[in-house]
Amino acid sequence: MARSKIALVGAGQIGGTMALLAAQKQLGDVITIDIAEGVPQGKSLDITHGRSLIPTSSTLTGSNSYEALAGADVVIVTAGLPRKPGMSRDDLLDVNFGIIKTVGEAIKKNAPNAFIIVVTNPLDAMVYAMQKVTGFPAHRVAGMAGVLDSARFAALVAEALNVSNEDVTALVMGGHGDTMVPLTRYCSVGGIPVTQLLSKEKLDEIYKRTANAGGEVVALLKTGSAFYSPAMSAIHMAEAYLKDKKNVLSCAAKLNGEYGVTGLYAGVPVIMGAGGIEKVLEVQLDETEKKMFDVSIAAVKSLVEWVDKKMSA
Repeated sequence: MARSKIALVGAGQIGGTMALLAAQKQLGDVITIDIAEGVPQGKSLDITHGRSLIPTSSTLTGSNSYEALAGADVVIVTAGLPRKPGMSRDDLLDVNFGIIKTVGEAIKKNAPNAFIIVVTNPLDAMVYAMQKVTGFPAHRVAGMAGVLDSARFAALVAEALNVSNEDVTALVMGGHGDTMVPLTRYCSVGGIPVTQLLSKEKLDEIYKRTANAGGEVVALLKTGSAFYSPAMSAIHMAEAYLKDKKNVLSCAAKLNGEYGVTGLYAGVPVIMGAGGIEKVLEVQLDETEKKMFDVSIAAVKSLVEWVDKKMSA
């Protein structure tokens, strides 16, 4: 049986970390593609030199040509400008849309059967653009956001309670930005609702820090944005797809009436397996949560309207 092929578009910090993680997990052979000459080749060679130490049998190669996408089972797109201090994810809209358009056309031409995971910001607008450009069915184009936001929320809860992170289950929905919706009612610690373990004030504090987690990392790094946890999140999604794990996870999925939304991508819980986004799960939202979700959707909608204008121009 042939090994899966994972194509990583963008050989920056996220791309390089994903190549290492994919090799460690033996998910398949990894091709990293970037316009910067030598960078994807160098990072791939660097990991290759340590293959016996992981150990892994995955092959890692780098390329400056989109033709290297040929035959990819999964394509993870991180290409685009990262945030700098003081920038919002939305500030990246114009320049990153141009990159997504080019990459989407290349995927459509060279890897027409691939499952696409978009990491490029502003996430919800970029994954929407990717699906429009490729024309792929919506279940084969997903955005990495909810996995990361939920992981950040879970990490902060675990820290607050001094418990093992693996015992915390968290769910964050909505757009990937300041309007994201951490659902404290659906967060549990070893099966115990977190609302029984932490005060509302503490949970509100964790909620605010989750929404600003990316900005907190940007402010500390000063020269870029988060890359380890986004890379882990995207590879978690790729693994669910390649191994048909049927994982329930939150990702940016195209909604078709669920949560009263049609035609937009937003972070919602889904079942992810060999069919890609196999099902969107509708959880009940109380009045406050629904209002927050609607605010988040309105923010996504304004970005998507910009994308639609750009694409029809």
